[in-house]
Amino acid sequence: MLGASLSTGLFAQTQEETVDAIVKEATENSQLKLLAHQLLDVVGPRLVGTPEMKQAHDWAVDTYTDWGIEAENQQWGVWKGWDRGITHIDLVSPRSVSLEGMQLAWSPATKSKGVEAEVVVLPEAKDSVSFKNMLSQVEGKFVLVSMPQPTGRPDDNWEEWATPESFEKMKKDRDALNDAWNARIKATGYSSRELPKILEEAGAVGVITSNWSRGFGVNKVFSAYTEEIPMVDIALEDYGLLYRLADYGDKPVIKVVAESEELGEMPTFNTIAQIKGSEKPDEYVILSAHFDSWDGGQGATDNGTGTLVMMEAMRILKQVYPNPKRTILVGHWGSEEQGLNGSRSFVKDHPEIVAGVQAVFNQDNGTGRVANISGNGFLNAYDYLGSWLSAVPDEVARIETHFPGTPGRGGSDYASFVAAGAPAFNLSSLSWNYWNYTWHTNRDTYDKIVWDDVQNNAILTAVLAYMASEDDEKTSREQIVLPINRRSGEQMTWPTPRDGNRRGGLDD
Repeated sequence: MLGASLSTGLFAQTQEETVDAIVKEATENSQLKLLAHQLLDVVGPRLVGTPEMKQAHDWAVDTYTDWGIEAENQQWGVWKGWDRGITHIDLVSPRSVSLEGMQLAWSPATKSKGVEAEVVVLPEAKDSVSFKNMLSQVEGKFVLVSMPQPTGRPDDNWEEWATPESFEKMKKDRDALNDAWNARIKATGYSSRELPKILEEAGAVGVITSNWSRGFGVNKVFSAYTEEIPMVDIALEDYGLLYRLADYGDKPVIKVVAESEELGEMPTFNTIAQIKGSEKPDEYVILSAHFDSWDGGQGATDNGTGTLVMMEAMRILKQVYPNPKRTILVGHWGSEEQGLNGSRSFVKDHPEIVAGVQAVFNQDNGTGRVANISGNGFLNAYDYLGSWLSAVPDEVARIETHFPGTPGRGGSDYASFVAAGAPAFNLSSLSWNYWNYTWHTNRDTYDKIVWDDVQNNAILTAVLAYMASEDDEKTSREQIVLPINRRSGEQMTWPTPRDGNRRGGLDD
């Protein structure tokens, strides 16, 4: 008994010392701001298929190598190659002013001198036959295809300052305008996704959207749906200006210079780095964060911060825990934004690693402090996650847990592993107005990072990885019995693995 007590005491002391060393390294030698500068300022946003995406993968490998951590880029597919270049949009009549906007991802370019043309509103037709007869109105024109927002103020601003009656009236008027615009789109006989191609075929010279994100100065920036003419997104304020000018008959004229370049077929990668296990090298603790982003901003909180957390955690572990019991592997996944493609491909290509997973820790919803963890439907997750969390410093462990939870079916890369039956957990963060202000927006930039929270998350991740690696027991994969679906009356089933899209945006 005495020997057992001494052994337990020595382990606890070693555990406490290691956790203290993790905190000390994270707080006294943080590399977070340097990493963020190199990734976000120098490389920039990381749209799959772009030179910046490949540059980011190479930078990560070089950084890990400099830290003495084995790393490589693993190709899993190919994607439509594209280089954004410079977009310039100017109103030239009835007055001159530069407008805020950019090409949508993978948009065709203009000719070198740009395109100058009148701006018109999407024709309003009573039905699809009438719409086809009206399509001649868009020939040689830029076409506005988004609803003009009645206010550029977010609802919380209205709620704070408007009278209750005024606030309710604004919302009612906005809903009516939204219904009318949806009816206008429906009457064309095409979806919002199909319309740009139809306008292109009718001779339009460009398509203009404004995908407002319900906050001051923020638009979401996604993909173009044209093949030969530019498709640009313009800020709410300038879009409203163009719409009013066109609607009142002032015949606005703009000039668009879009210098993007199509690059053909480009390889796509995951960056994989690992610290090899000393006792159980074929069992894995995986740190997970998608590396790609949309490119309206810098991809700072989606998912630059998740990337920083995992890189900093690996750096810390290499310093204070260089000989882990199990292999600690980090995956920086490509093309999460288009459907978890990098992580799904990794799971498909590496069944031996998935079989050896002790735990996966994923982070992907912004700069905030991790505040929620779900057991994701693994029946005994409480036993091991609860044990690992007990070692996390109190100031970091302000986390609400949900056990056993239900399996995640999408949303981020942990779901790729859950579908394969591997215990994977999302480290879910506080919002910091993520969904409105930074998620997929033109304002997802370096200055939105909350450094104390990111440092908190790096400490949490490093401690969880250490505890999972050291655990004497292999984690249980036993799954809960899922409930009956209320709509169908049938029992819900565990999600099934899917392969990634390995030929993105390419015509076969």
